Amino acid sequence: MAHEIVKKIALSQENYLIEVTAPLVAEVYRPGQFVLLRIHEEGERIPLTVSDVHPKKGTIVLVFQVAGKTTKQLSRLEEGDVILDCIGPLGNPSEIEKYGRVVSIGGGTGIACIYPVTRALAEAGNEMISIIGARTESLLLLENEMAEISSELHVTTDDGSRGRRGLVTDAFLDVVEQYRDAGGIDRVVTIGPPVMMKAVAELTRPLGIPTIASLNTIIIDGSGMCGSCRVFVDGKMKMCCVSGPEFDAHKVNFDDVINRLTMFHEKEAQSLSLYDAAEERQP
Repeated sequence: MAHEIVKKIALSQENYLIEVTAPLVAEVYRPGQFVLLRIHEEGERIPLTVSDVHPKKGTIVLVFQVAGKTTKQLSRLEEGDVILDCIGPLGNPSEIEKYGRVVSIGGGTGIACIYPVTRALAEAGNEMISIIGARTESLLLLENEMAEISSELHVTTDDGSRGRRGLVTDAFLDVVEQYRDAGGIDRVVTIGPPVMMKAVAELTRPLGIPTIASLNTIIIDGSGMCGSCRVFVDGKMKMCCVSGPEFDAHKVNFDDVINRLTMFHEKEAQSLSLYDAAEERQP
């Protein structure tokens, strides 16, 4: 069953939003889950978190950043084009309960991933304080959408082109101080670069704030059989695709996650270079 792209929006030079027909996924998806895409028969599988669903239309919304050959190929597809495979929903859904005051922290494309989780937590009656950040203003995603579902929204950019100049952790420390004498913070959810999530976990650990991180590891088959997505949680090996993607951030070995994500950087760069060269040779 091919999956048609019914909408495509260029969010920036690096980030794209596509709405894809996937009625079976849209029917049973829950916030926090992801899908595996394969563009064509000779393509690789890539995991993408579902940002939104439209069950009546039978479509799902995906936001991705061009980071390698496959995501670049995906960015070249237009409305009306089809994707061969869209497998899912995979992974465990987020734990959605009424916790109280929850801080949602998203960085880069992780903002699109944390959006449905934040919305579900808000609908469950939580007071949602959201912090989103990116390198620069053009890379900020879903700012208006996050504002609509949050009681407060704090925006940071590394270069100060939008919101506060600095990191999401800087804004988080301000939020901690703001609510220190007003009941504190009951829970933190974070999605973004592993370095960012590690920094968030190191801040919340001494404060005793339960913190959940959603890990975007190297996922290939989505069944736990290949072992490529392994992570170490509380010293025990877990497969992110079947045991995650969300884990207790205070128990995740983020150094191992970061190291494993760099394993194929050289080969990925070579693949992208060959793809670019082949495109340049085309008339």
